[in-house]
Amino acid sequence: MSVPQLNDEQRGEEILAVFDTAFGELLAADPAAFRVKFRKMAASAFAFYRGTAALFYHDLDAETAGGGGRIYTGPYLDERTSRVWIHGDLHAENFGTYMDSNGRLVFNVNDFDEAYVGPFTWDLKRFAASIALIGYAKALSDEQITELVEVYADAYRERIHALATGAKSDEVPPFTLDTAEGPLLGALRAARSLTRFELLDSMTEIRDWERRFAAGGGSIELDAATRYKVLAAFDGYLETLPESSLSRPDSYRVKDVVGRRGIGIGSAGLPSYNILLEGATDALENDVVIYIKQAQTPAVSRHVTDPAIREYFQHEGHRTVISQRALQAHADPWLGWTELDGAGQLVAEVSPYAVDLDWSDIDDPEEIAAVVADLGRATASMHSAADDTSGESLVPFSTERAIDAAIAADEDGFAGLLTDFAHSYGARARADHQIFVDLFRNGRIPGL
Repeated sequence: MSVPQLNDEQRGEEILAVFDTAFGELLAADPAAFRVKFRKMAASAFAFYRGTAALFYHDLDAETAGGGGRIYTGPYLDERTSRVWIHGDLHAENFGTYMDSNGRLVFNVNDFDEAYVGPFTWDLKRFAASIALIGYAKALSDEQITELVEVYADAYRERIHALATGAKSDEVPPFTLDTAEGPLLGALRAARSLTRFELLDSMTEIRDWERRFAAGGGSIELDAATRYKVLAAFDGYLETLPESSLSRPDSYRVKDVVGRRGIGIGSAGLPSYNILLEGATDALENDVVIYIKQAQTPAVSRHVTDPAIREYFQHEGHRTVISQRALQAHADPWLGWTELDGAGQLVAEVSPYAVDLDWSDIDDPEEIAAVVADLGRATASMHSAADDTSGESLVPFSTERAIDAAIAADEDGFAGLLTDFAHSYGARARADHQIFVDLFRNGRIPGL
């Protein structure tokens, strides 16, 4: 990729400007949460990359120049392929397990907070650069990193072509306990060993023959006025659930509510709440915990400013949920949205069965390649799910056919586009990480 050549001081100022746009209001409201977020980002170049989707799209927009809501041009992009539902933060650690609405454990893409409509290649480039960063951290050579990105590109291409030429979804099964292999199967088995009781035991206690949230552990007791507002928001959320989601009316009964404050890399400063609900039976071990979290403005939306896309969504909570339902087959049955204090909120279950892909013990190049190939297939399946058959009118065409045709026009250049970007942006992210650490440790980030 080519971005303006800046010295470290100039690039530091650019990073600070992007941070101010992306995080300014939240940072001012909760600087302590951002100190935690930035400490985590300082730990490694990959952690920095995870937390800086806004910087990534700022650079990508500068590369393709223009923006302003137009159709993006560039390799493999046309009127359709530049208007595909995308994940928005597709890096190598945003994959893991979840229990789908059919009660089946699935390994797939997760965390849809940044999802939006934009060029499909942006997802692929973000993933490719993340592989370059992981490969560098594992001391893989540039040649080995190139091979890994080529494996990802080839697997993505193969799966998109299969879906575009008539393969039905049941002929291209998701990664489950029956179909997954290697670390993906390991994550699914780990998820299967988890229980709802263990999750509840870590967050709640039994008082007067009823389950309640336990004190401590990050829980914040709510005053009466705030509790009332959260319960009113919960009532609004129930209206957004599909009719097929819940089968027992008692499942709507609220047992307890507490506040929480997000301090993770992606949720710093965002107010959130946990709600304890009656489960599917009277047994206390079947109770359910859901969270209400203020949804954030996706980084992509600052650069894809088509009003038709922006106006499709009621607010950011609605956008997050609609995007996840479009991109993820059989999504969380508790997934919904609401409003609180005028801000859009995401609502979902605190799942007992969520296990993220752990790269720490994936070191053998052949095993890494096998995992990367599976993630390429998962990416293609995600992109193909969110189109004219998803039930949403925002992308009213077959994305897999549009992407397949675009790649077919230049098969030979597809992998090269991603490998070139992976190396160049991987190097850029490593340099930016050092600049960021110097800014942070020397007290140059305003508000901290």
